[in-house]
Amino acid sequence: MSEGEEEIEVSESGQPIFRHKPRERPFEPAISDGSDAEAICSHVESHLGPIDLVYHELLSDLVHIDVHEIKPRPDRNFWTFITTGMSDRPMTVPDGVDDARYAELMICLPPTWKVSDEAFQDEANYWPIGLVKMLSRLPHEYQTWLAPGHTVPNGDPPEPFDPTTKFCCALLVNPQTTPPGFDQVETAPGKVVRFLAVIRLYLEEVDLKLKKGSDEIFQKLTKQGVTELLKPGRKNVARKSIWPF
Repeated sequence: MSEGEEEIEVSESGQPIFRHKPRERPFEPAISDGSDAEAICSHVESHLGPIDLVYHELLSDLVHIDVHEIKPRPDRNFWTFITTGMSDRPMTVPDGVDDARYAELMICLPPTWKVSDEAFQDEANYWPIGLVKMLSRLPHEYQTWLAPGHTVPNGDPPEPFDPTTKFCCALLVNPQTTPPGFDQVETAPGKVVRFLAVIRLYLEEVDLKLKKGSDEIFQKLTKQGVTELLKPGRKNVARKSIWPF
């Protein structure tokens, strides 16, 4: 390591660990003409069906994040939520991965999840939406990027996203519940927006990923059929017991 370079912290698996310090960047109002959102929504509806509702952000810092809702239907019997606005600004990507500069996020919730303006007044119902909004803004707040295999813990050390759950970390993956052709959309000449799905992890699963790497946790999650569709109380794939805790 040459003089002046910062030492990069790595996990046992050899993957880099970035610890975000308290944000120093001042509030910066978001500016967007909405053209990307129109292209994204058209793409989403052509693959997943009509968008039923949009949760508009009233005060936006850096990027204007709206969350688009698709209700459960016979062919997709769960709630789907997809962001727009994250891709209004490019992420700060390493050299050689310019094709990953723009992204939007998606999550899915079971059909029994309480979804409404009133229900979202209760953090026990709202936390998955709050999570995806936080993740959408994070790359722009800290000049970083999100891509498949990246994990974002809820604090350091990680704490549950809400007292009603043991999930404490987000894992970014390629969408698992969508049809072929959904994964990306060209919103303007030369601008490709990729969709990333969010899987929620238990603390032991985070530890496994740090020790063994992304492939190990991906294999275990895939074997158990874990996708972006949240299943409260699902099996903890890093434990031998059938119970998550």
